[in-house]
Amino acid sequence: MAFAAFVIHSRPYRETSQLVEVFTREQGRQSLVAKGSRQPRSPLKGLLQPFVPLRLGFAGKGELKNLHSAEASGPAIPLTGTALYSGLYLNELLYYLLETQTPFDEVFEAYYKTLKKLANGDGIEPCLRHFEFYMLNILGYGVDFTQDALTGDAIRPEGWYGYQPESGFIALEQAEPGAYPGEHLYALAELDLSRAEVLASAKRFSRQALGPYLGGRPLRSRALFIKGKRGSRSE
Repeated sequence: MAFAAFVIHSRPYRETSQLVEVFTREQGRQSLVAKGSRQPRSPLKGLLQPFVPLRLGFAGKGELKNLHSAEASGPAIPLTGTALYSGLYLNELLYYLLETQTPFDEVFEAYYKTLKKLANGDGIEPCLRHFEFYMLNILGYGVDFTQDALTGDAIRPEGWYGYQPESGFIALEQAEPGAYPGEHLYALAELDLSRAEVLASAKRFSRQALGPYLGGRPLRSRALFIKGKRGSRSE
């Protein structure tokens, strides 16, 4: 049986093989050994790449399974520049946030749709924020943007609020560095990111909310993005 999948991470294994992390629609995240995939004439050499829709066959009793068949189910999703770094960021989120061997078919569809939006030139920041918020909610890490986490009172649009990780938003007596305007929180509750200042609040919240679940790991996609921006400035 073959499963719809995307490669989200890979690294060399022994002399000619790879350890490949894939995200499948039916079987969730899986760790595979792709034997001989680094040999010059291997048909897998150019196939096991990020953003290529695949059909994979694999088997094994442990957490590490053997890949025994692979074919492309469609053309590679064309991501370049900032969209490419954004796609790599999505892959890192899947790699770090999802348990292995647990089906997340709805996340698979959301991921696929987000990649296509990035390739189509949709706004990168809204695409990423929508996916981050989706992941927080689907994994049970979401918060209520309309209710004070301490008192249970409704958020006041004119008020200011601080975010407490894994709890929610708590009213402040006055504006402080890093505080959120109440009106922004109502916009976030509706995922209305049409205003630049709300979009900035969404990005800040996503980083604060995802931080504990990423375990403080440095994300390679962010480093690549920063390096790419520095390179473009020097040209």
